[in-house]
Amino acid sequence: MRIDILTLLPEMFEPLKTSIIGRAQKENKIEINIVCIRDYSEDLRHRKCDDYPFGGGAGMVMMPVPIGNAIKAIDPEHKAHRIYMSPKGSVFRQSKVFELLEYEHVILLCGHYEGVDQRVIDLFIDEEISIGDYVLTGGELPAMVVTDCLCRYVDGVINQGSLIDESFTDNLLEYPQYTRPVEYDGLVVPEVLRSGNHKKIDEWRRQKAYEETLAKRPDLLGKKGE
Repeated sequence: MRIDILTLLPEMFEPLKTSIIGRAQKENKIEINIVCIRDYSEDLRHRKCDDYPFGGGAGMVMMPVPIGNAIKAIDPEHKAHRIYMSPKGSVFRQSKVFELLEYEHVILLCGHYEGVDQRVIDLFIDEEISIGDYVLTGGELPAMVVTDCLCRYVDGVINQGSLIDESFTDNLLEYPQYTRPVEYDGLVVPEVLRSGNHKKIDEWRRQKAYEETLAKRPDLLGKKGE
């Protein structure tokens, strides 16, 4: 999978070069390209990419020309799925991850300031995605969230066994996890997990997953919260 991230702040994406995602890139299992929108500005001296909004108002708006130039350069035939990270978009959920994995090439556009010129969305964007009902200073953090979620499910990035019983699998949150020592500060690892009886362990985990979900996210079970 190839992911191109268009941003005014490429330095924000250094974390994607580390840990599991960084290793996957080194092993050529995924390709992540950070594209600086300023490189496509037609203002060669100042590399200007924003201007005041027509009609007035606070803040600045990202101009269409640099963004359009960047998208045309990296995806001239519109073969990629193009996403604008926006608080006005549909909320990102686990089901969307599997939809996006169907695309070989995904472009993530990071807005900044008061957002992007509407003509960018009308001409170049396939869908808008939000990571929650709140507003951030830009789309860089949301783009990293989406990138991380996608990369985890690319073949070979993470052991497939680690992806089976995660939160949101079958609309359940993950069961509690324990490791050594057996006792810590008066709390002991449940005996069933030390029993070696895999059937009972599976039953315990399923029950705890249900209890976790009922307590913390009853909406996933189709139940209303307290």
